[in-house]
Amino acid sequence: MKQPTRYHDLADPQALPRHTGIASFFRAPIATAAEEADIAIIGIPFDGGVTHRSGCRHGPRAVREQSCLLRRINADGVAPFRNTRVRDLGDCWLEFPYELQGALDEIAGFYQRVLGAGAVPLSVGGDHSVSLPVLRAVAAHRPVGMIHIDAHCDTGDDYMGSRFHHGAPFRRAVEEGLLDPARVIQIGIRGTTNDPAMWRFSRDSGMRVLGMDEFQDRGWQFALAEARRVAGSGPVYLSFDIDSLDPAEAPGTGTPEAGGIRVIEALRLLRGLAGLDFVGADLVEVAPPFDHGSITAFNGASILFEELCLLSAALEARRQG
Repeated sequence: MKQPTRYHDLADPQALPRHTGIASFFRAPIATAAEEADIAIIGIPFDGGVTHRSGCRHGPRAVREQSCLLRRINADGVAPFRNTRVRDLGDCWLEFPYELQGALDEIAGFYQRVLGAGAVPLSVGGDHSVSLPVLRAVAAHRPVGMIHIDAHCDTGDDYMGSRFHHGAPFRRAVEEGLLDPARVIQIGIRGTTNDPAMWRFSRDSGMRVLGMDEFQDRGWQFALAEARRVAGSGPVYLSFDIDSLDPAEAPGTGTPEAGGIRVIEALRLLRGLAGLDFVGADLVEVAPPFDHGSITAFNGASILFEELCLLSAALEARRQG
């Protein structure tokens, strides 16, 4: 391996010119065992739960590539690599991807091993159906709250014979006792629908649904305050669907909806969540075949970095507590 002869700070691979090296998430070291990580960043290249436009199985690779553009400290001064072993654990690729429930079970089994090794998972999908098996591992011993940023509630039910597609993971998670709906907020919901009661389960179960109209009228600061209020002090999971962003800033997704959250609003909202007890997070639904100039993958990587900062801060707080 080439070593620096003059600029010795470049001995740190994350300090090298960003166009060099093998792509990993944020140029973090690549690990082959979860025991090597405090926070394990994992790709889930699976889109078997997509109901219309597939392509987000290619999301992890695109986000990895664009994440190399990011640096090591966020705008609030959080440095997630300073005291935390952040590792790219590769992909949870599937041996049996063509049977949906079996594929989700395979993902859950992988994440159980990751959690069993003591690593906190940060996942990149893949479609939103993958959040369910991740939650099966993260919430195996107690239900968790959730901050869910999305254009859709994803609390639907049967669709063409399946109850486990990307429009239903959080209904299933409530039914399985993985989520405490009283501690779940869904931010950015909008768009057209064929069924006026499609997302009724969210409200009937007690989730706080903060739609895009309310978000725009009251602002991201209000959404932040509501998220902190609903999540409370217990363990919380963070799920970010890239289609929550406006299609002008995230065209590369299978289910775009007009009139979404701006990237700057999303970044400020996420940074404002610091201090909550995050036990896992994901970024889903980046579909490179629909992207333009990698803008969606880059914005996704930027969101993912803020999620990493939140997980790192939460892990540090648990160590000190």
